[in-house]
Amino acid sequence: MKFLKNLLWFVIVLAILGAAALYIIYDHYNPEKKELTYELRKNTNGSYIELTSGVTHYELDGADTGKVVVLIHGFSVPYYIWNGTYEYLTERGFRVLRYDQFGRGFSDRPNVTYNKQLYFEQLNELIDKLHLKKPVSLVGVSFGGELATDFTAAYPDAVDKVVLIDPGYIAEKPSMPAMVADFYEATHAEERALGQLTDFKYPNRQQTWVEQYRPQMEYKGFRRALVSTLYNYNYTGRQANIALNNQHKQVLLIWGKEDNTVPFKYSDSVRSVLKAEFLPVNDAGHLPYIEQADIVNPALVTFLKK
Repeated sequence: MKFLKNLLWFVIVLAILGAAALYIIYDHYNPEKKELTYELRKNTNGSYIELTSGVTHYELDGADTGKVVVLIHGFSVPYYIWNGTYEYLTERGFRVLRYDQFGRGFSDRPNVTYNKQLYFEQLNELIDKLHLKKPVSLVGVSFGGELATDFTAAYPDAVDKVVLIDPGYIAEKPSMPAMVADFYEATHAEERALGQLTDFKYPNRQQTWVEQYRPQMEYKGFRRALVSTLYNYNYTGRQANIALNNQHKQVLLIWGKEDNTVPFKYSDSVRSVLKAEFLPVNDAGHLPYIEQADIVNPALVTFLKK
């Protein structure tokens, strides 16, 4: 009996020490030490608007009478991912909105489930509260392509044309529990930051990309938003593209032929069920509008002006 008691105490002490060690590791590597505040946001570019689930960081520019285009960023890189394309479209007469999805950039990180409804609500409220003329055209890259596809199928009257740039196709759920995924993200933040370079065929040409990405990782809730999205935004490429095709919208599909993030082969899968104009882009990875801007941006203008 005494042996069992001692063994139990040994196990308890071991568990406490193990938990303490994990906390120390977590606290040391976790970059999320700051809160997003009004004072901080005063010194940033763009504008802010209060929505139902929190404050959203956005930028809206271009002719008041121009066709409205909404640029939707991918899984974790906020609206600066559209630098270059945003300016190109506004200079050519479009009314262009880009925004940080909840949990990213300088938008709030609400402690909620990051599912389709949250993302739909944010986009719908932005369009309404900014008094944008419907229907709008959506341009989505990667995860933003998934959102553009789903949103159009859910709210067809709100959308005119759709542009999908290297859209996500298979959204596999992680094999590990969400709590483990959260711990991994906290202790491997630099891996997440450096991993953004794999979106490019020529990462050495993007000297400031990682430095631009790191600041948003310092604000509490970023990691939770990513993990929650991974586990709660349900997406199946074939079904989603069939649903979009049923809305009979004009769609432009653009894909970098050397995309290692969402491989080019998935463009065939999308086109097998979705009627779309297709622009394969040579010598480009996951973000062809950045690596081959001279090809992609004029194609965007031509399609959106039809």
